[in-house]
Amino acid sequence: MLRVAVVEDETEYRGLIQEMVGRYAKEYDLQIQTTAFPDGRELVQNYHKFDILLMDIEMPHLNGMEAAQKIRELDKEVVIVFITNMAQYAIKGYEVDALDFILKPLNYYTFSMRFTRAVGRVKNREGKRICLNLPDGAKFLDSREIYYVEIHNRMLHYHTKAGVFTIRGALKDVQEELEDWHFAKCNQCYLVNLKYVSEIRKNIAVVSGDELEISRRNRPAFLSAVVDFLGGLMQEREEGNDE
Repeated sequence: MLRVAVVEDETEYRGLIQEMVGRYAKEYDLQIQTTAFPDGRELVQNYHKFDILLMDIEMPHLNGMEAAQKIRELDKEVVIVFITNMAQYAIKGYEVDALDFILKPLNYYTFSMRFTRAVGRVKNREGKRICLNLPDGAKFLDSREIYYVEIHNRMLHYHTKAGVFTIRGALKDVQEELEDWHFAKCNQCYLVNLKYVSEIRKNIAVVSGDELEISRRNRPAFLSAVVDFLGGLMQEREEGNDE
């Protein structure tokens, strides 16, 4: 479940933002718990762990920028998105590692694009927890620690930082489970964590030092997934350099 805080002193906008979050949750089939605060001081005084902060800047008592500075002392990971009609605050936002800004007046299309980015940041940070039923008991894996998954004779081999773990299963099911965490098939036998692709040459993908064949059938979709993944990384790096 995603935990979202909406921090806005104007009652109308506070309600509108909550409505947009609710609409987004229904459209993308997400469980989102929303907590509303009328100003930054209330947020800081009653802060508990959130995944995303949607916060106005111009507020009484404690403005959004000051509140964000105090929150960063408590929580280094929460994703901050400012909602404001003051574009000049964008530069200051980088001081508190704000992911994005949404300018008022709000429209749902722009909101959903920015919120998707925030949700993606949360997912990338957390990874996905996977349970493998091994002969000697359950083994929990973090998707971020998986290099690739191989299938051979109906057995799945999870190649990870901690070693190789094998269970019976179908690669299709693993692909569906990990589709939102930057995994893609380079052929019918390998599902690759794009984070660990270090090189592509002709029909070979080098994944954590292992050379995996890229099939003709999977090549277009796999290369497209790699480009999309690298494009997202480049965008984040450019934002970091702008800071």
